[in-house]
Amino acid sequence: MNYREIINTGTLLLKDYCIPTPEIDAEILLTICLNKSREQILLNSEQDLNQYQINNYYELISRRKKRQPISFITGKKFFWKYEFNVGKSVLTPRFETELLVEKILKRFKFEKKLNVLDIGLGSGCILISLLKERKLWMGTGVDISSLAIKKAKINAKIQQVDNRIRFIKSDIDKFSNGKYDLIVSNPPYINNIEYNNLDIGVKKYEPREALYGGLDGLKVIEKVLIKSNKILKNNGLLGMEIGFGQFYKVSELFKKNGFFICGIIKDYQRIKRCVFAKKIK
Repeated sequence: MNYREIINTGTLLLKDYCIPTPEIDAEILLTICLNKSREQILLNSEQDLNQYQINNYYELISRRKKRQPISFITGKKFFWKYEFNVGKSVLTPRFETELLVEKILKRFKFEKKLNVLDIGLGSGCILISLLKERKLWMGTGVDISSLAIKKAKINAKIQQVDNRIRFIKSDIDKFSNGKYDLIVSNPPYINNIEYNNLDIGVKKYEPREALYGGLDGLKVIEKVLIKSNKILKNNGLLGMEIGFGQFYKVSELFKKNGFFICGIIKDYQRIKRCVFAKKIK
């Protein structure tokens, strides 16, 4: 069996299990199996596989059929310009979150010293991406999960920014270190109904505490706002990702907790996805 044939077979097997992107996933799994780039595989589509490679490929297909995310199978996920180690201990970075990074970098175009806090650090993808782009910035990452902190430390070391980040395991309620020019957060914001209807692959393989935001999805968001009001500098900026249909309730929470919204970013589906705010003076 050659590369083209096994990709076609893998695609059909994934289609039978209603995997959303079967052809792309079948190709990616073959790149993992053979440790080759997609270009190498497509350019050599008539090359045959040995039985050992075929068996390994079908094992990967079997894992994907069980709804394991591709990033969980590979242990890697690209975000912004960089590759991050991911896994069951952290939320897999989503491309929508790159909008938060993009807006911040546009707002702070010039190299100047900033003290940045990431609340709900996870894999570290937001904070690490920002520090890779701005060499004078210093960062602090806070997460309640020791496993997430461990994963973020690995990513920071790989990306060579570990000397500019403090890692703190803490609930945001109990965190009180320092004052910050910029606070970023992608908090858990999925409400009870949405969580119960999530794809089984997400519910089974990604940490609940990184997804579930309480009955209305706003519990952790308000905790972030309460804390941010105390530790954000008076002229500082808060950037936060929010969920579908949450903007109007979230905007009330911002106002209630001493912030005015100064920027909104819509995602590729025109959903209000990222909110930027400053403290009311």
